[in-house]
Amino acid sequence: MWWLWQKERTMRELEKLKGKKLKTLPVGLHGDGAGLYLQVRDAHARSWILRYMLNGRPRMMGLGSLNDFTLAEAREAATEARKLLHAGKDPIEERDRAKVEAKLAAAATKTFRECCEEYLAAHRAGWRSEKHARQWADSVANHAFPKFGDVAVADITTPVVMSVLGPLWKKTPESASRLRGRIESILDYAKAHGFRAGDNPAAWSIIEHLLPARAKVQKVVHHAALPHKEMAGFMAQLRKSESVTARALEFLILTAARMGEARMARWDEIDFDNALWTLPEARMKAGEEHAVPLAPAVVALLLKQRSLSGGGVYVFPGLKAGEPLGGSAMGWLMDKRLGRGELTIHGFRSTFRDWCSEVAGVERELAEKALSHAVGDATERAYNRTRLLEKRRLLMENWANYCGGAPAGDNVLPLRRA
Repeated sequence: MWWLWQKERTMRELEKLKGKKLKTLPVGLHGDGAGLYLQVRDAHARSWILRYMLNGRPRMMGLGSLNDFTLAEAREAATEARKLLHAGKDPIEERDRAKVEAKLAAAATKTFRECCEEYLAAHRAGWRSEKHARQWADSVANHAFPKFGDVAVADITTPVVMSVLGPLWKKTPESASRLRGRIESILDYAKAHGFRAGDNPAAWSIIEHLLPARAKVQKVVHHAALPHKEMAGFMAQLRKSESVTARALEFLILTAARMGEARMARWDEIDFDNALWTLPEARMKAGEEHAVPLAPAVVALLLKQRSLSGGGVYVFPGLKAGEPLGGSAMGWLMDKRLGRGELTIHGFRSTFRDWCSEVAGVERELAEKALSHAVGDATERAYNRTRLLEKRRLLMENWANYCGGAPAGDNVLPLRRA
């Protein structure tokens, strides 16, 4: 276009059109001299541009909107650009380089705490429960933030990470292991967004060489469990209590469920027609839906409980309206009412597992599936999606009969191995 090469007029044409008058100019290019123009596209799009030649090629550089920059400011920006041209530099390339450097400078000051908050916001929706998200955030906040929460994420090194993991590993290796994984995830997030570079200083491939073996710092402590031979007597004692807590504990034992799964069981998860309790993935530790076949004894328990529950949401309601049974209720019952405080609630799952091996004689896969444990690697699980419901239905009926005191010869139904 002819105007790209025409001689610039030195007269400052826009001098007399300051302020509001500049906003009344019609669509088109309005020159101010020396390559500076006000470009009007419509009533709302009015911006400053600088036209110049570089190595025989026409270039056009935006200097901002009329709404943001006055004529005087636009002239000042144009003058700075011309100085770069005089020095043999392209003003556009220099501006882009400055933006990149500013971004890198900002990244260099991004703290671990800030990256953690951003990571949580980005991933919270994908976690299985709000409780999990809260535990995740709390562990990082309680252990990592006091040491390096306000340290630039780019400056975090393995010794910095070890300042937190080392002492915690000696006390509670399991907590330290989870914390290490969370720190690693945050630092991976930081690297993906350009806030840091290099290897992840919290990667297990690095950290494992700096920590003593777990077995040397803490012996494995198993959940105290009731021997399966004592189960019939214990169940008889438990059934003497008519409390909601006692029924919840009985339900937990007969379904081999975890405490949180049992005490928060909902009526909409119970299918009486098919004698099935289906827990959604959001409530499962493994994040996968789990179906539990209900033995006749469990169905009878639930029918009686439904007649007493008053039509609420939860199978085992707590003291507060609309709330499930409290998290400490079963432990209190075991200790104060049954006098078995040495046992743990989770230990009943071990009792069931021992019975599966020593009495029922079922294959490992069936027992582990009943406990909602993952069996095999991801590939193996992908090829074995069956829930083994019919075999598990027999298994759970056998277990309920055993807990009820049926003679050993009568309570074991045939469970053919696959």
